[in-house]
Amino acid sequence: MSTAAPVIPDSSPIVLEKAEVRSWKAPIALAVFVVISIVLFFGFARHGQSTFRFSESSDAIKLPNLTVDTFTTTTVVTILLLLITAYSAWLSWKVRKTPIWLVIVFALLFMFAFLAWAGSGQLPVPVTGLLLGTISLSVPLVFGALGGVISERGGVVNVAIEGQLLAGAFVSAMTATITGSWLVGLFAAMVAGVLVSFVLAAFSIKYLVDQVIVGVVLNVLVTGLTSFLYSAVLAGDPQVLNHPPRLPDWPIPILSDIPIIGKVLFDQTIIEYLMYIAIFLVWFGLFKTRWGLRLRSVGEHPEAADTVGINVNGTRFWNVSLAGAVAGLGGAYFTLGSVGAFSKEMTAGQGFIALAAVIFGRWDPIRATLAALLFGFATNLQNVLGIIGSPVPSEFMLMLPYVVTIFAVAGLVGVSRAPAADGKPYIKS
Repeated sequence: MSTAAPVIPDSSPIVLEKAEVRSWKAPIALAVFVVISIVLFFGFARHGQSTFRFSESSDAIKLPNLTVDTFTTTTVVTILLLLITAYSAWLSWKVRKTPIWLVIVFALLFMFAFLAWAGSGQLPVPVTGLLLGTISLSVPLVFGALGGVISERGGVVNVAIEGQLLAGAFVSAMTATITGSWLVGLFAAMVAGVLVSFVLAAFSIKYLVDQVIVGVVLNVLVTGLTSFLYSAVLAGDPQVLNHPPRLPDWPIPILSDIPIIGKVLFDQTIIEYLMYIAIFLVWFGLFKTRWGLRLRSVGEHPEAADTVGINVNGTRFWNVSLAGAVAGLGGAYFTLGSVGAFSKEMTAGQGFIALAAVIFGRWDPIRATLAALLFGFATNLQNVLGIIGSPVPSEFMLMLPYVVTIFAVAGLVGVSRAPAADGKPYIKS
């Protein structure tokens, strides 16, 4: 009788191979812009010279103008864009991500070629003015986007950014005019943003009303209320109630004299400097502090956060209020730093563009800031092209910021995943 040999199980470790998932979104997005470059620069080719001006008459250090041949420049840049796109496609084939710095280089090259094409034979393109206008137009977008990031990281969809900006603009104009102090106006704008957020938090967190619906209703409510108060109160005697003091410029010594970036970054009003601080504080707070860990936990997995003793709804409520204060500060920029007086619906939908920046930035404060700067640049580009006399149709440039917004929200640049519990009310079992 034969005895079968015992089977000894294989003790070698089991290796689980990670499935290869190729993402072609980045090369496809870059290829779209390559096609646009080919159509624009060759189908509507322009010949002549383009000049870029890097210094203004008031600059302490003056840089010489840069003059390039338009067709040669656009041709060389198009070839470089094609090579970058091919490299991005190769990285995707190798199941590797396209690095963000490569996308930034691609964007800068494309914009340089576009400006050279649009400014061919026209007045010099004011580079400093283009960047300075970008920062100015991006301020309310950045504050709104930061408020959106804080709110949605905690699990509350903040569609009411438009209302928070508009409330901040209205209250800051009236308060600063009455008191004669822009500092009081800034504080009042934050309070106005908090009040709008209180309503959003109360209905969406306590009474479990759909967060998107509450946000839309708040936007309509604030728009109607501020328009009525403007017509009934402010318009009657604007010198008394709608003539706020402007924010003074505070140039930083030495830094403000640096060519190009000095005037753009270090010769600004206090609200721009507060924007720099807010960007850092929100990033540092979200990812480096206990507050940020608690906030992200209630936005990702509120049940788990509750089991370790975190008050989920309380955390959401107070952070939605904080988000409103940040967005309200951005609203003050319209009346105290930009326009100088309140007018009906002066935010013009920028709260929705800020919300798009949150999605485009993947709910990250740094990425959302970059997205807001992109939208601000697209808005300011139409002004610069009009100044230099470019033949590009103004109607096309007016719709450019919204086209960029649509592309961003559509997810062409990559997959955007919101916090897992974003928009979902939490009911403690």
